Amino acid sequence: MEQKTKVHAENGPQEITVTRTFDLPVELLFKAYTKPELVEQWMGNTVIKLENKPHGSYRFEKKDSNGQVVFSAHGTIHDLKENQLITRTFEMDNAGFPAQLEFLEFGSIDDSKSHLNIKMVFRSVEDRDNMLKLPFAYGLNMAHSQLQTIMEKLKQ
Repeated sequence: MEQKTKVHAENGPQEITVTRTFDLPVELLFKAYTKPELVEQWMGNTVIKLENKPHGSYRFEKKDSNGQVVFSAHGTIHDLKENQLITRTFEMDNAGFPAQLEFLEFGSIDDSKSHLNIKMVFRSVEDRDNMLKLPFAYGLNMAHSQLQTIMEKLKQ
């Protein structure tokens, strides 16, 4: 099955580039990233905090059926321009990865299509390569496909 979310890393720079075209207007794509109730649906995590403003912060977590936290992540939002960009840090708790810097750029292709370009900058090439050893691309594709499905219902 084709993975619609493309993950690319060149030899040398400590960066990952992620690109995806959605069959959604850019306004709906941006909402999917900024409305807590929508983030929870497509990411499958609980949004503890999501302050969509410069110098805001966020925290997500996922618990197993016994109530134990199995995933948590947090970061700071450095810049946010509606339907255009989010600049933020991202760090998984207890995963051994240092914080990374993420530039999310949202753009309109036409009234019904949009694109998302994400540039992730890691502390080192080693950190980036360790992230790529995880099922990162697979998980991101699943999440973005879920985002498309959920937001598709809001188009109607």
